[in-house]
Amino acid sequence: MHTHAHATGRKLQLSLWVTTAFIVIEFVAGIQAQSLALLSDAGHNFTDALALGLAWFAFYLQGKPPSETKTFGYHRAGVLSAFVNALALVVLAVWIFYESVERFQAPRVVDQNIMLVVAAAGLVVNVIVMWALHAESRDDINIRGAFMHMLGDALSSVGIIIGSIAIGMTGALWIDPLLSVVIAVLILWSGWDIIVESMHILLEGLPRGMKRDEVCGALRTIDGVIDVHDMHIWSLSSNAHALSCHAVIEDIPPSASDRILHRMNALLADRFSIRHTTIQFEHVECEHAESICSESYAIAGEHHH
Repeated sequence: MHTHAHATGRKLQLSLWVTTAFIVIEFVAGIQAQSLALLSDAGHNFTDALALGLAWFAFYLQGKPPSETKTFGYHRAGVLSAFVNALALVVLAVWIFYESVERFQAPRVVDQNIMLVVAAAGLVVNVIVMWALHAESRDDINIRGAFMHMLGDALSSVGIIIGSIAIGMTGALWIDPLLSVVIAVLILWSGWDIIVESMHILLEGLPRGMKRDEVCGALRTIDGVIDVHDMHIWSLSSNAHALSCHAVIEDIPPSASDRILHRMNALLADRFSIRHTTIQFEHVECEHAESICSESYAIAGEHHH
């Protein structure tokens, strides 16, 4: 596991250096070619580098053990990183929209040959980085944030390649700012999903794809569990989930209740990937212990980490 984490960290680091080197080339080329599309793409690449840098730093933090003050460790570092990244993308998209409007009003002659060569090189860089991050991006919102940056950038490179050929064939100067608008839309699209998911985790929402009723129902099927209530489920990161609940059981000796607790934890880990649990047993049902599971609305966790 440790070797896998180390390999992921190395991939993020190498991807960061490759992307940073390309930004410098693309920025200089964009000024030379007077192409807003290239400059927009360089800006997009800059947020890619920011995404990779933050993802790498957050990945490093996530691997640190819990401390006296950070009792859950640094799981949320990756989620915060993804959130900051996505906000940076939105700001960049707004700037590109503004610049594109100005270019539509006052078009400039662009060097489509420089655009074509640089965009083709950019596509190669993005595909290599995406290939390196693809496997890890499925399970980690932090790395998925960086991967989505790269995907958006690969698509914008394809757009610039097509656009530069079209400018060469038609001489239409409005194609350059139009490409910039398309890139800005791609940037917003790639950022929005990350904002929504990271906000959901930061607001202690139910983990993606999980139904509270299902978890409650599964725990009630365990032999010895009479009822489950006051349940809260939340995420520490995109792949680390926590649960707290009260379980009503018969008045039995501790050795028997230990077996029930073991079965509950095993079920939660195997079926729902919940490995941080706090389960409080009640031997007599309280007056106010109506089952929270029967309520259809979500209740925010009262836990502060």
